[in-house]
Amino acid sequence: MERYVAIFEEIKKSYPDKFATEEKVFESIRRGDHLFVSTGCGEPQYLIAALAEYIDAHPKAFFDTEVFQVWTLGVAPYDEDKFKRQFRHNSFFIGDNTRDAVNAGLADYTPIFLSQVPELFYRRYIPIDVALIQTSPPDNNGFMSLGVSVDISKAAVENAKVVITQVNPRMPRVHGDTFIHVRDVDFIVYHDEPLLEYKPMVSDELAREIGKYVARIVEDGDTIQIGYGSLPNAILANLEDKKHLGVHTELLSDGIVDLIKKGVVDNSWKIVNRGKTVATFCMGTEAIYEFINDNPSIEFRPIDYTNNPLNIARNNKMVAINAALQIDLTGQATAESLGKVFYSGVGGQADFMRGAVLSPGGKTILALPSTATTGEGEVSRILPSILEGAGVTLTRGDIHYVVTEYGIAYLHGKNIRERAMELTSIAHPKFRPWLIEEAKKLNLIYADQAFIPGEAGEYPEELEVYRTTKDGVEVLFRPVKISDEPIVKDFFYSLSDQSLYRRFISRRQDMPHERLQEYVVIDFTKELVILAVIPDTEKDVIAGIGQYTIDQENHTADIAFVVKDEFQDRGIGTELLSYLIQQAMRQGLLGFTAEVVVENRPMLHVFEKLLDVKKTVDSGVYYLKMDYRASEPSVKL
Repeated sequence: MERYVAIFEEIKKSYPDKFATEEKVFESIRRGDHLFVSTGCGEPQYLIAALAEYIDAHPKAFFDTEVFQVWTLGVAPYDEDKFKRQFRHNSFFIGDNTRDAVNAGLADYTPIFLSQVPELFYRRYIPIDVALIQTSPPDNNGFMSLGVSVDISKAAVENAKVVITQVNPRMPRVHGDTFIHVRDVDFIVYHDEPLLEYKPMVSDELAREIGKYVARIVEDGDTIQIGYGSLPNAILANLEDKKHLGVHTELLSDGIVDLIKKGVVDNSWKIVNRGKTVATFCMGTEAIYEFINDNPSIEFRPIDYTNNPLNIARNNKMVAINAALQIDLTGQATAESLGKVFYSGVGGQADFMRGAVLSPGGKTILALPSTATTGEGEVSRILPSILEGAGVTLTRGDIHYVVTEYGIAYLHGKNIRERAMELTSIAHPKFRPWLIEEAKKLNLIYADQAFIPGEAGEYPEELEVYRTTKDGVEVLFRPVKISDEPIVKDFFYSLSDQSLYRRFISRRQDMPHERLQEYVVIDFTKELVILAVIPDTEKDVIAGIGQYTIDQENHTADIAFVVKDEFQDRGIGTELLSYLIQQAMRQGLLGFTAEVVVENRPMLHVFEKLLDVKKTVDSGVYYLKMDYRASEPSVKL
């Protein structure tokens, strides 16, 4: 602090005109001016409050001043009714403090990709007459940092006719393209006050469940971007087991800093800005402000750099993780409005989602709870179609993954019918029958699409388990989903004629939709279909399918399985049967029956290896009755 005081005294001597009274400072604002205010936690609270007091004392000092800002978290007198003659607020993103004013027509909202806002200033399409900013104290060379709000503030400063800065010793000095020189500002107002804080909401169980699914998609070495709020916090908390993550983001939050401190984020695999966490603004707590202060591993850049899709795409394996208010069954999402009600804004998510799509190995993830609570009760966030009047923030081509607390839907490269089924499968169970019926009315899915409502048709996630076969093949055993019809179809048509005959004891070779539904629309109280999947973050590859159907009268089950030709003799069939046996035992079933063609020695061998088999033969077919062995191998879940 003493060092700052000494530097300040020297600057006062060199630039005495910059240290005027507040009344003199605000006299630089003229009627009809375009006024800029720093973003979020960087908002110069003291300056804004002093400006309001100045207007109270001089109500005719100026009129019709347009205030431009990305987002306000703090005082916003320019939205108050008593100042409506002096100010008209124009926001590039709608926050809680301004939402009512915008929707009441008392303030304006400018929808735009945030990466393109600086160009509006440079081209003077939006001329900035006066910029009210907040900076760190000047260093020995006279440079002050914009600290937690570089974003569009740098462009505003470089284009403003008059720059007024609140110098705050609590503003961190952040590395990167954040500095302005004392000579480039017109007025300096020194005021020591705590920065605004954005304290993350505590993540609830629902958010943690979504975070768990997102963590399955993010891989070691990915470079990530993520937004703010309780949901991103939960997602970031689930990434603690990852390695060598990079960060190229719009917002730097406490959750990202936690990952840096734990060594999860080291930026060592980044192609661009290697070794640096890159962001454009920060919203967090005092602890994060202390962490980024004079930290050479953190670089803030203007938003036309961080949010430029071409710069984002230069990062290999870029993963953009964003939220939405609603998404429809075709993959259109809105993050800015609920029908005709403006809620937030275009913001930077479209920039990052499109940049990630262009990135080599890049992925886009849209995370949202399956439902929302409104005045009318609980509603689905997954809809048959976007509500009338809603802005489509993300198009059908922007989204790879959609994640809710009910699972992951992969949309990239999927047709409309497949998308509708994928999204229905991760909707809240009580809304799935409605979505199916609405999708039929819109001709998005098959008119005869079957569906089992209620608990009987709910996906039993607890049955998912990873196994490694004797040949070292890692396999995910999971129940079939209603959205699996395309990959189940691909699996059946990949089987050789011999494998088809051995499995179905039939020369029939077609597998139409009507027949496929028998394998994917499952009443889990009566049968079980398990897929042996070779894990892939994009498109699952089925190596085998096992199933049993319960005989209610005898409390046994008829069982069968088939393994894709290229995966046969690698232990998958044995592991799959072993898993089905365990599930049957858990259900209290007494044993199995099966039909196996005589020539299918491999299947018979697997049955005899794991079960006590009694067989009879008729017309080239073994009819098997099988009991558990007392020494049945234990299966780890």
